[in-house]
Amino acid sequence: MGGALVAVALVALAFNLRPAAVSVGPVLTELTDGLRVGPTYAGVLTSLPVVAFAVFGSLAPTAARRLGPHRVTILALAAVVGGLVGRSWSEQPAAFLALSLLALAGMATANVVLPSLVRLHFPDRIGLMTAAYSTSLAVGLTLASVLTVPLADAVSGSVDEGWRPALALWALPAAAALLLWSALGGRDRRARRPAAPPPVRLWAVARTRLGLAMALLFGCQSLQAYAIFGWAAEIYRDAGFSPATAGLLLGVITGVSIPLSILVPTLTARLRDPRPMIAVLTGCYVVGYGGLILAPAGGAWAWAVIIGIGQSTFPLVLTLIGLRARTAEGTAALSGFTQSAGYLLAIAGPLGMGLLHDATGSWTVPLVGLLIVLVPQTIAGWWAAAPHTIEDELAGVR
Repeated sequence: MGGALVAVALVALAFNLRPAAVSVGPVLTELTDGLRVGPTYAGVLTSLPVVAFAVFGSLAPTAARRLGPHRVTILALAAVVGGLVGRSWSEQPAAFLALSLLALAGMATANVVLPSLVRLHFPDRIGLMTAAYSTSLAVGLTLASVLTVPLADAVSGSVDEGWRPALALWALPAAAALLLWSALGGRDRRARRPAAPPPVRLWAVARTRLGLAMALLFGCQSLQAYAIFGWAAEIYRDAGFSPATAGLLLGVITGVSIPLSILVPTLTARLRDPRPMIAVLTGCYVVGYGGLILAPAGGAWAWAVIIGIGQSTFPLVLTLIGLRARTAEGTAALSGFTQSAGYLLAIAGPLGMGLLHDATGSWTVPLVGLLIVLVPQTIAGWWAAAPHTIEDELAGVR
């Protein structure tokens, strides 16, 4: 298989790492009505992506080591396809959750394996391929946010009738990626790799200030992101926008990340001390959430853009994982602890939004809660962005 095919397969894989999560938000009202469930169920459903990242993402490195990264990727994409199709036709709320978790488990597994695939196939072009796959990921996220409602209208004439096939249609690009990766599965049999050095244990990283700061920063920004992915469309609909416009506004939030997924990592890598970027991005969140509280309809488009800029904290954190380690072993250890612990913390975001809205009947209290989370996020970011490495801290701990 040529390098061009592998590159296309990587980009196709990245495209499918978010639709299973974000396609639910724009049709959440119709989904809960169709399944005859309430806001608490919706909160659980919108929390599943971060649960999957925390649980299945932590298992992915072991699975890839035992089965091979290509085979694990094939299994992950098969889970995405099966879960997306199966949940769309499920009439039982419990079955819908279980099949959603299957799709999200595949998404989470592939999300963790993808960087190692880039290093395996393009060791001299990591920056270029990381930019390519992160942009593809942002495109897939944005299209799932924007197009789910129009797809529902197109296939059935209304969102009430068409939300099920609209969710199922996102299995098509995943199936296309599955075909590409099926052609690469044999590479695991042919690969011969030298013995790996003893791994750095996650508990060792957990005892360092940098490890804790990175996990807290990653967890807080993921909490913000998945709370918005799951509930922003509902906030806009409650403000008086149609389902299609609410989905488009969510698409603006996610679409801003497409150019910023290239710009922010580049700037972060060039700056010796990127802490001012932490302050700027946090400020965007403050303005955006404040706007949603005070004028959710009048400034809707502006708040969407500003919150989208704030959410580029995600590529900043991914870049910091590489910058705050000097070795591949250190990078793997810092990445593993940062993401597994961070996603456990992020579960509180979408679930908490749903519970607070259910309890108060308003979006003000949930949004104030997100503003409060910015305090530990900023403190953690200030420490994590300071120039130092995990190897230095591990040497002091051991």
